[in-house]
Amino acid sequence: MKNVLIKSVVVASALFVGLAGCSREDEDKQPTTKPAEITLPTTLPSSANDAIDADHLAKVQKDINKGIGFLLSQRNSDGGWGSPGRSGPALTAMTLKAMLQHPGYDNESPIVSDGFKCLMRFRQSDGGFYVPGQGNKNYITSVAVMALATARNPAHKAILSDAVKFLRGQQITPGSKTPTGQEVNETHPYVGGVSYGGKDESGKDKNRPDLSNVGMWMDALHEAGVPADDPAMQRALAFVTRLQNRTEGTEGQVFVVSGTDDGGFIYAVNRNRKTGKFFGESKASGTSRRGLRSYGSMTYIGFKSMLYANVARNDPRVLAAYEWIRQYWRLDSNPNMPELQSKQGLFYYYHVFAKALCAWGQDEISDLEGVTYNWRHELIDVLTVRQNEDGSWVNKDSPRWMEGNPVLATCFAVLALEETLK
Repeated sequence: MKNVLIKSVVVASALFVGLAGCSREDEDKQPTTKPAEITLPTTLPSSANDAIDADHLAKVQKDINKGIGFLLSQRNSDGGWGSPGRSGPALTAMTLKAMLQHPGYDNESPIVSDGFKCLMRFRQSDGGFYVPGQGNKNYITSVAVMALATARNPAHKAILSDAVKFLRGQQITPGSKTPTGQEVNETHPYVGGVSYGGKDESGKDKNRPDLSNVGMWMDALHEAGVPADDPAMQRALAFVTRLQNRTEGTEGQVFVVSGTDDGGFIYAVNRNRKTGKFFGESKASGTSRRGLRSYGSMTYIGFKSMLYANVARNDPRVLAAYEWIRQYWRLDSNPNMPELQSKQGLFYYYHVFAKALCAWGQDEISDLEGVTYNWRHELIDVLTVRQNEDGSWVNKDSPRWMEGNPVLATCFAVLALEETLK
């Protein structure tokens, strides 16, 4: 039986430009009917250890199968996923990764083969995967790399290599130019970061780096087998550390202020166009976005990214992030977001929560009051309750960052549940 524990294995609004679809020319080439589906197995392989009890194992098997079944029902006639009738690279790649981590699928499965054919239509001459003119090249290429790495298809070896090379070229390094033409030196706050790239619909520049982009980028390189001591990974680590609310050892940083030294992470570093001064940006800080309030999804990304860069478990940076996780332990909301925003990015949070704690390798977490939680059981329970009858998940409470799209939310949920089996 194929092992679901494949080793090689978003605030993420930019990722989902991949919902945009093929061109009109591509649509004309698409088949008019969907290939025949395959029957899902009734059970999935058990985890590699005894971290999940029998009841929760049964739940997660059922939940994943129902989620995959829903994704199958949403497949477009071209073999990809996105908005109805119009596939895009991001959701196609995410769904392929979820499929390939299920024992019912491999590279020989027609559904997988057709999905990659759709994905390849978004491959560009520079090695990246994206829709020209729509930006978000890093996010979409990163997801494509993770799908390719999970597939381990020898026929895709050169394509994967080119995509990794493309991602390396997205990193801001000394000698790069800022959007205003300023040369970036070794001490510039942007160094090591990765941005959305391009401009948004209002024309606002999106070339400042952020932790969500960097976290996705490090995910992709990690799963593609780039070693932790690679200079690019270590340069990214320096950027990640820059966004941690921890003053010790960060003398001279402009993003950490008194009163927020909690070990958590914020979203980005930004620059005031008028004064030229840099400031931190947090999606948990209300409309000004200039506060430095740490919050869950970014903290788990920072925690995971440090582990991927092989920072020691007893390193003060890792321990500070772990203490934040213990202090703000919860799964009913995105931790430490303001109450009115607490459900924003919830499924993205579940996804990075699972990946981070899987990388941490500890089955149980104790909060600061001494209550111990089996993180796999906790995640399975909350996602079981939130799953709809048709097998989908959707963020009904807060559809921001496109989590109102059931294909996206279901991808996040299935991928998170698959992490519990690793």
